Amino acid sequence: MTAVEFKQVSKTWGSTTALQPTELELGAGEFSVLLGPSGCGKTTTLRLIAGLETPSTGTIRIFGDDVTHAPPAARGVSMVFQNYALFPHLSVQENVAFGLKIRKTEKGEIEERLSRVLDLLGLGALRERKPSQLSGGQQQRVALARALVADARLCLMDEPLSNLDAKLRQSMREELRALQQKLELSLVYVTHDQTEAMSMADRVVLLRDGKIEQIASPTEIYQQPASLFVAQFIGSTKMNVLPVRDKCIESTDVTVSAPENAVSLGIRPEDISFEGSVDATVTHTEFTGADLLVHMQVGHHPITARADGKAVIQPHTQVKLGWQPSSQHWFDAQGLRIS
Repeated sequence: MTAVEFKQVSKTWGSTTALQPTELELGAGEFSVLLGPSGCGKTTTLRLIAGLETPSTGTIRIFGDDVTHAPPAARGVSMVFQNYALFPHLSVQENVAFGLKIRKTEKGEIEERLSRVLDLLGLGALRERKPSQLSGGQQQRVALARALVADARLCLMDEPLSNLDAKLRQSMREELRALQQKLELSLVYVTHDQTEAMSMADRVVLLRDGKIEQIASPTEIYQQPASLFVAQFIGSTKMNVLPVRDKCIESTDVTVSAPENAVSLGIRPEDISFEGSVDATVTHTEFTGADLLVHMQVGHHPITARADGKAVIQPHTQVKLGWQPSSQHWFDAQGLRIS
């Protein structure tokens, strides 16, 4: 079943286009991540789903219902914001139950839902505390509890972990993913952090300049990037891209088995070995613990390889590189992948 469907949905403000006409389907029970750099249209897309923005063109459906012009309250969605939006004068339980009280839910049902969600998120012992008495991670859990207690069909999250430190972000990613799978939530999550996207998502929607570049699983988007932009945006160390002309890497005498219309060769750093026939000069290295990133020049072009963290490689060293043909990615003059 489809949780969210866009049919030619766009959003413009005057001469500014935030989202180009878009076709999009997000599955029910899936963890879908809207990923991309600042200004790419991911938050606009989320706000269109939530009803906080009205599309300029097109139709939006949530679980098959046309909600294009429906108000937020009629869409059956809950939302977790970047700043948590907790009421500072209310306790944890009052913050979580606030929406239910506004909707005049019966007292017994409020208490039943409240206890279930607070226990689920490990907040039972904190229910009387105010937000100022909570850590960042605990505040994030309260915001999540408020979304879950509504029993909404669809949960939307706008960079909810961005205010946490790196270690806490990692643990909250694991908790959130486990919770989504346990409850089989339909969840749409916005982030500019590819680590969040790749570690949590069932499906990644990568946007650029208001347009979808690729929709795929984390594995597919990494191993089969649809364009040069995807290839270099996805990956903690971006893909190497070498220009190719007449089946030869430019400024070198290295020949490659390039497709006829290929102008760029992409190779992931981890796919490069220090055994081969391609001459390179080491410029500098980066020690990251388990790995050593070796930055080099092949002809006039920069290239990075990932070596074992115990390796010792000095700058200005001459090395020989190689890679398997199966690890090569080819792109045409428009920057699109060649199969």
